[in-house]
Amino acid sequence: MHAKLLLVALAFLSMSYMRKDDPKQEALPLIGTWRLISGTTITKKDTVVADYTKGQKFIKIINKTHFAFLRHDLENGKGKDSAYESGAGTYTLSGNHYTEHLEYCNYREWEGKSFSFTISIKNDTLIQRGLEKVEEANINREIIERYVRVKK
Repeated sequence: MHAKLLLVALAFLSMSYMRKDDPKQEALPLIGTWRLISGTTITKKDTVVADYTKGQKFIKIINKTHFAFLRHDLENGKGKDSAYESGAGTYTLSGNHYTEHLEYCNYREWEGKSFSFTISIKNDTLIQRGLEKVEEANINREIIERYVRVKK
């Protein structure tokens, strides 16, 4: 009798370890490091496409609860197009609806804002599309960003 109870308890224990507790990971394979390849910005009737593979690097790192992004030029800040941007915070994910809650940013007026996106992942490519609206910075635009997964 005690052996049967022990076996039942062990079965329940092993099933609890096999459970997937992270709905974010189940919904889309989002967790990882992503390199931004291109970005399209649509402001009113103006569309600008940026190639993030030339003269700069931009990555986004996503874990189970947080994201961070970093961008810098490849000339150590000494070229005419020197740049450094960074930000981080938490996110929520429901199906393909991804919302970033920006807690830290070198553009301080962006801090405390949330940005909602629709995302899709196909093979090693992540496409993120949504609105950026920051009244304090007079920004109201649609963005479409294309990332590729960084391999180890």
